[in-house]
Amino acid sequence: MSAIRIASRVTRIKPSPSSTASDRANALKREGKSIINLVVGEPDFDTPPAICQAACEAINRGETRYTQNNGTPALRAAIAAKFARENRLTVAADDIIVTNGAKSAIFNAFAATLETGDEVLIPAPYWVSYPDMVLACDGRPLIITCQEAAGFRLTPEQLRASITSRCRWLLLNSPSNPTGATYSRAELRALADVLLDYPHLAIMTDDIYEHIRYDGSENVHLLEVEPRLADRTLVVNGVSKTYAMTGWRIGYAAGPKALIAAMGTLQSQSTSNASSVSQAAALAALNSGTEFISHSREIYRQRRDAMAAALNAIPGLHCQLPDGAFYLYVNCAGLLGKTTATGQVLKSDTEVVLWLLESAGVAVVAGSAYGLSPYFRLSIATDLATLQAGAAQIATAVATLNSY
Repeated sequence: MSAIRIASRVTRIKPSPSSTASDRANALKREGKSIINLVVGEPDFDTPPAICQAACEAINRGETRYTQNNGTPALRAAIAAKFARENRLTVAADDIIVTNGAKSAIFNAFAATLETGDEVLIPAPYWVSYPDMVLACDGRPLIITCQEAAGFRLTPEQLRASITSRCRWLLLNSPSNPTGATYSRAELRALADVLLDYPHLAIMTDDIYEHIRYDGSENVHLLEVEPRLADRTLVVNGVSKTYAMTGWRIGYAAGPKALIAAMGTLQSQSTSNASSVSQAAALAALNSGTEFISHSREIYRQRRDAMAAALNAIPGLHCQLPDGAFYLYVNCAGLLGKTTATGQVLKSDTEVVLWLLESAGVAVVAGSAYGLSPYFRLSIATDLATLQAGAAQIATAVATLNSY
């Protein structure tokens, strides 16, 4: 009998579906098959040179040692300035924690606050990690399904109907992964009016895609709309998507002092501070202006428009034009019930995705992983030629399907 016993908090969660899909695509590539991988949500741009140079200069200055657990004073001050400049929020530097990626901030917040059976409201479609992080922290995810007809947005009526006495958090991601859905000032106002009626409910905003917005609207935050929610709201963000810094692993969060202190205690006993060199790079990123942001966003827009048009021209597929982020959430209901060349009847988005991988050589992620079927998500964070090749191969494969 093995001395190693895996804890229930691990056995009740599953590996990341997007990582699993990417691993399968890479395995097929190693077997010599040509695979177009549209799974990974990672900018294909290099980190801007000035940010990399700042990291090198930090190394040359000897800034390679431990920092304060919650982040360097300079970086936390820059984050506070960013909140004031871009979000019109007043946040003290001491109420900010720098984490090892934004995912770490979300996980530590749940770990610091959830007791067994506490509930977390998660609008679906959701980022694949949200429910499993709640489960890992002994909580219970309550999924609120947001339909395509409503733009995949949470409505105030849905929110009010879903809140229970055990609810501890509402997690709001805008722009959303996987749908790109964003909320207008009026929509946030309507949600805030509901939240004011439930003072026991905390709010977490995941703003990691805030700068990748295509609708031309102002970048408005829930706390700007309703400052009275500040004493129970955690704002989560990072530099990974905006500045093409996924590997640098820098996230941050701002919120009530007691919560930030608890998250800091957890971090001090787990990972400790984020990388000192990466913090120097993040400081440079936040002070680098908007040129790279505007340039990359325009390229994403071109890819979004071209890929959506190509996919919408394929019989059986449809996708809304997302307002933000760099994904397309594609409705594949029109392919269900069709028969493949091998005689398989496609019955779910999971089967559609596996068939696309094997028959079209295109890797995407099933909508079931995001809590709403039948859809699949693909990333447009790759070059236009690759996206166009992927769409062409999907179109060729779909043309071989028969319906009976």
